[in-house]
Amino acid sequence: RPCTPPRIRRGSASHRACLIARYNFIYAKERLEAECILRRYVCNLETVQRIVYIACVESFRAAKMAFWRVKINVKDTLGICFRGGPTSLEVAVLDYIACHKDLYDVCCSVHEVVCCMNRNPKLPCPGELDFVVISNLIREVCCLAYSMQTLIPPLDIAYGVDGECFNRNMYYRSFDSDFAAPFVAYHVWPPLVEDGTVIVKGEVVTKK
Repeated sequence: RPCTPPRIRRGSASHRACLIARYNFIYAKERLEAECILRRYVCNLETVQRIVYIACVESFRAAKMAFWRVKINVKDTLGICFRGGPTSLEVAVLDYIACHKDLYDVCCSVHEVVCCMNRNPKLPCPGELDFVVISNLIREVCCLAYSMQTLIPPLDIAYGVDGECFNRNMYYRSFDSDFAAPFVAYHVWPPLVEDGTVIVKGEVVTKK
């Protein structure tokens, strides 16, 4: 791509708000749609929710890796003709990536996530279920996670561990939780964080 001047970073606050709203919308819509699709193949609700959670986590991981690769290439390209300090170059790179979303090959990330999940020993084997059936959820989360990396600071998710102590500042309890239990049995949806601060709470199931 020719070296063109990047746009000045404007409206970052509104862009951040839109991305956070999109994260909430995916939780409310695409997540439930993915669960409905998976229930055709898996009877156990816990397994279905674990699959969706892992899909979200792996989608963020794949998108961040793809963003890192794109960022290196763009930085090398802009660095040739850019006149400014390292800080302004970093901002220019993020602005350029945010304006040229076609640099991201989301199909490659979706394929990577599906393959990773098919190899996950905690999930049903590929012979029982091909996780390509929830590729729409994976695609939406990948695109969102990629866009979140263009913010300063970037938005990310917090990774949970089964058996951890329930943290009311990070999670809501699912409706079928044991509300007296102090430990997380499994995770339904990850919390969204910004520079270590929880922006949107996740969801977990607690059991004794």
